[in-house]
Amino acid sequence: MRIISGSLKGRQISFPKLKNAEALTRPTTDFARESLFNILQNWIEIEDAQVLDLFSGTGAIGFEFISRGAKQVSFVEKNAICTQHIQQHCEIFKLEKSQYQILKTDVFGFLAYAKQSYDIIFADAPYALPQTALLPKLVFEQQLLNKGGVLIVEHDKSHNFENAPQFIETRNYGKSIFSFFENKEAQ
Repeated sequence: MRIISGSLKGRQISFPKLKNAEALTRPTTDFARESLFNILQNWIEIEDAQVLDLFSGTGAIGFEFISRGAKQVSFVEKNAICTQHIQQHCEIFKLEKSQYQILKTDVFGFLAYAKQSYDIIFADAPYALPQTALLPKLVFEQQLLNKGGVLIVEHDKSHNFENAPQFIETRNYGKSIFSFFENKEAQ
């Protein structure tokens, strides 16, 4: 897996070595990531954005945001091997500590108590996780998205967010579906 564009373009991101049956979330494909960022670059200013990467896994999405000039990315991942792997890549890529924050915690616990707001929130929960349907509601109830900010939820066809109040659109890239939400209200 590689970083597609920006200051880290072409850099490789390896997969963490997980034990036995421990499952790694399936990483977003290069094709789907490239399509996502083509949409985002025409929609929201990525440079200097505060980004929240939920269910970070390999960290590929967060690293893509950093590569494209995001001010800071907060990686939220509960798997210790994945968080160590993200930290190792931050060091390999020689990122400044101010560019990232790695939080080893459960996403839903984090969302319940988070105080900071973000310009962009990306959530790539395991497709089989039924709580995925709660993500937009939690993000907007906790006011975690700045005015004009965008929430992107990656999911499979078992979820449909079209009736959510802040829903904008859905884009389908094979098994990966991105649903977009925007905060149009003042905080």
